Amino acid sequence: MSIEFKNVDYVYAPGTPFQTQGLIDISFKIEKGSFVAIAGHTGSGKSTLMQHFDGLLLPSKGEITVAGEQINANTLSKALKAIRKKVGLVFQFPENQLFEETVLKDVMFGPLNFGFSEQKAKEQAVEWIKKVGLSEDMMDKSPFELSGGQMRRVAIAGVMAYEPEILCLDEPAAGLDPEGQKQMFEIFKEYQRAGHTVILISHNMDDISEYADDMLVLDHGHLIKHASPQEIFSDQEWVKKHYLDEPATSRLTRELQKGGFQFSEMPLTIESLVSKVANELKKKGDMDE
Repeated sequence: MSIEFKNVDYVYAPGTPFQTQGLIDISFKIEKGSFVAIAGHTGSGKSTLMQHFDGLLLPSKGEITVAGEQINANTLSKALKAIRKKVGLVFQFPENQLFEETVLKDVMFGPLNFGFSEQKAKEQAVEWIKKVGLSEDMMDKSPFELSGGQMRRVAIAGVMAYEPEILCLDEPAAGLDPEGQKQMFEIFKEYQRAGHTVILISHNMDDISEYADDMLVLDHGHLIKHASPQEIFSDQEWVKKHYLDEPATSRLTRELQKGGFQFSEMPLTIESLVSKVANELKKKGDMDE
């Protein structure tokens, strides 16, 4: 189930003194089963773009296809339910997504809303509460009694419990400690491996380089680059020009290159970098013999 944007514009508060262009002539295609990162500085249009994936915002101009369903400026709200069953959004601030009396009820809401039986909804909720690292004794607590990191886990479980085909995440690791961040990203990567599409908004280029296989870069509402993280982070000057951070692996690779190491392509994960360095050292050792 792919996502395709064709010449999409979005205007906030059109026809008023507060009119603002949020997206400008955006066109791209995301393939089913990919892990896509959306990057760009604050105000570049990342969250605005993501809210178009399930029709939370409708384009002012242009057309969007999501999992075979069409969205345009005239799409009626009743036509969006089929799309929202296929697309799950986790927003940047989880407290805005939580509303039920207990954690269990909150996580069950999505499955129930999309037609799961009470029993199946509960089974899904319990399964995903555990998967995101929350204990069973939290299920009967109010989500508003939890820490920010725990609330984020509840919000993520609430979306993943109905297993949407497309999972959209806005800064999902914020508020989690490093171990918790890695745990959550491994869950998202496993979700992708199961055949789902994962879309991530993040300012953390290390996360993007580690997990994403495709990348969109926005700037003031324009899509300025659609390429693999490999291609984008290999162009150091372009990255600097557009105020993106370099992943730690890219910075380390460049330092190693200054020391004489040669790499056919930019390694983006620690495992890849270690493997390539080991190969280079082996080659040097073989040449010295």
